Amino acid sequence: MKAVVVTDFNSALEIQDVPVPTPGHGQVLVRMESSGLCHTDIHAAHGDWPVKPRPPFIPGHEGIGHIEALGAGVTTRSVGDRVAIAWLGSACGCCRHCMGGWETLCESQENSGYSINGALAEYAVAAAAYVTPVPDAVSSTDAAPLSCAGVTTYKAIKVARVAPAETVAIFGVGGLGHLALQYARIAGGFVIGVDIEDTKLAMATELGADHVINARTTDPVAAIQELGGADVAVALAASAASFDQAYRSLRRGGRLVCVALPAGNATLNLPIFDTVLNGKTVIGSIVGTRNDLADVFKLHAAGRTKVITVDRKLDEINQSIEDVLSGAIPARVVFQF
Repeated sequence: MKAVVVTDFNSALEIQDVPVPTPGHGQVLVRMESSGLCHTDIHAAHGDWPVKPRPPFIPGHEGIGHIEALGAGVTTRSVGDRVAIAWLGSACGCCRHCMGGWETLCESQENSGYSINGALAEYAVAAAAYVTPVPDAVSSTDAAPLSCAGVTTYKAIKVARVAPAETVAIFGVGGLGHLALQYARIAGGFVIGVDIEDTKLAMATELGADHVINARTTDPVAAIQELGGADVAVALAASAASFDQAYRSLRRGGRLVCVALPAGNATLNLPIFDTVLNGKTVIGSIVGTRNDLADVFKLHAAGRTKVITVDRKLDEINQSIEDVLSGAIPARVVFQF
C-alpha cells in the first residue's frame, strides 16, 4: 500500500510502498477514503514538541474509510462500516480519567499518527472500540476534518461553557478556527474572528462571524477591548504571542481556552494581579472524547456546520505542508484516496 512515512525530523516526508497491516486482537483494518492534514501532523513530522514520536512512522489522525477486515475478538464493528480514525487511538478504559468521562486524559493512551501508525495511508489498523461510526449524511471529505479539527474545537467551546449572548474571540481562523466559530454561534455566542490572513477573515465572515480583526494590521487586544472585551478567547494559532493577545483581550470574568500547541516548550506569562482581581480563568482543552465526536457528526448531519476543505492527492503531502505553513490553505487539506 501507499503511505506517508516520516523517516526523520529533518527530511521531507516520503511516499513509500509498505505492507498492508494485519489487524490484531480487538482491531479493525480500514481502507481509507479521505484523510485530513492537521497541524499536529506537521509538528509530529518535524519533532516540534517536547514529547516526540519515534521515526519511522505514518502520521495522520483524521482518517475516514470502510472496515475491510476484523481482528480476533471484535464484535462491536462489522465489515463495511464507515468509521473515523481519530487522535485518540486507544485508552486503558479503567483509570480514573477513563471512568470519569475524560478518556483523553488517560496516561496510557495511544495516539494515531504519533505513538502508533496513523491514517495517511491507503490502509490503517485501529482499535475497534475507538473508531467512531460516520453517519450516512456526513461525507467522508467533511468527516475527516471533523474527526480532529471539529471535535477539538467543539470540546473547547464546551469546556468554556459559552452562554448565549457572550462574546467569543477566536484567535486563528483556519482548520480549527473556522469550526470553532460555528460551534460558538451554535452555543449562542457573538463571535470575533482574529487572523493575519484576509482570506481567512473573509471565510470567517461568510461563516457568520460578527466581527473580524486582522492581527497583522490591527492590535487585536485594543480592537476587542473597544468592543467590550471577550467573555471567552479561544487560542487556536500556533503562536505563543497570540496566546498573550487572547488573554489580554478578556473582559472581567473572562475565560482563556488554550488549544493550539506552538513548537518547542512555549510558555504563557500571566499577570497574577490582573488574573485574580478580574476573576479570569485559564483552561487547557485537549481533543474531545468518542462521545464528543459522535455529537460533532450529529450536528453536521443536521446541517448545523460547514467544513471548508481543499482536496489533494497523497503524493502532494510535502507541498501541502508548505501551503499550510504559508497560510495559503483557508481551512483544511483533505487527501482523497
